Amino acid sequence: ISRFSRIYKVIKFFRTALHFLKKASNQPDERLCFVKRRRKIYVFQTDKIFTFRRKCYLCKPKATTVRYFLQLSYLGKAYNGWQIQPNAPSVQQTLQQSLGTLLRRPVETVGAGRTDTGVHASFYVVHFDTEAPIADPEDFCYHLNALLPYDIAVQRLRRVRNDAHARFDALEREYKYYISPRKNPFNRDTAYQLAWPLDLCRMNEAAALLPGEQDFTSFCKLHSDNKTNLCRIARAGWQRQDDGLLVFTIAADRFLRNMVRAVVGTLLDVGRGKLTAEDFRSVIAGRDRSLAGSSAPPQGLFLSRVTYPETIYISDDTN
Repeated sequence: ISRFSRIYKVIKFFRTALHFLKKASNQPDERLCFVKRRRKIYVFQTDKIFTFRRKCYLCKPKATTVRYFLQLSYLGKAYNGWQIQPNAPSVQQTLQQSLGTLLRRPVETVGAGRTDTGVHASFYVVHFDTEAPIADPEDFCYHLNALLPYDIAVQRLRRVRNDAHARFDALEREYKYYISPRKNPFNRDTAYQLAWPLDLCRMNEAAALLPGEQDFTSFCKLHSDNKTNLCRIARAGWQRQDDGLLVFTIAADRFLRNMVRAVVGTLLDVGRGKLTAEDFRSVIAGRDRSLAGSSAPPQGLFLSRVTYPETIYISDDTN
């Protein structure tokens, strides 16, 4: 008898639920709540879930979140790149731990892109969500900097649309590569110290072949899982600073893995006379990584700028 009684209760429950579902279909603003009280399940039709002390089985209140873009910079020497690694320190892991301490809950971040081990960023952007608006962005950055190690610093916090994405909404990324022509103990971790004489004019002549949309397979790391190796280079060129440092600047809509360091390494072969500008053109057209030069060391590379459309920002440095 007890078995049939249980079956009857289940059938009665679903009949009641179907009745209310049918009734609620004409009233979309109202919701159904299934609440268990004293071993019985009651079906309520209401637009306010929190009127019940017990949690509804089917209805869950939608959590409202606020999204922010956080601008930061970091030295990459002590980290295995930006992305979280299972057994190695990363910038993302360190930042998320500090954000979690400050906000008192786990925080997930999404960065503007990956940087390799030892690569730096003078301008980097991540997005993260909070359950409530941050009252004072400047004070938030101050306390976050107090939690972060010396080689990571945050500069700015801006509220953005909830669908804004630090990686996919980026219009352009810019990298800079620094070369020191002489030994200098003060920039050994932030520049590639190269004593070979370089022909800057020949290097700029070859770099002028980069702008435009092209297939850069020759400068992509082997066995990468890219859907396409097409990139649109906006500008590329070398300059000599007043302090003697050589700086290579390149900007594009996207970059392939290890692409900038491979381009720099091949351009250095041009500057040393191993390749000509026409040889560099052939390397691009060949779409073969073995045709290009070796990758330049990571310590000279900086992510220097990421550009976003202004329409994604809700306010400027306010909550």
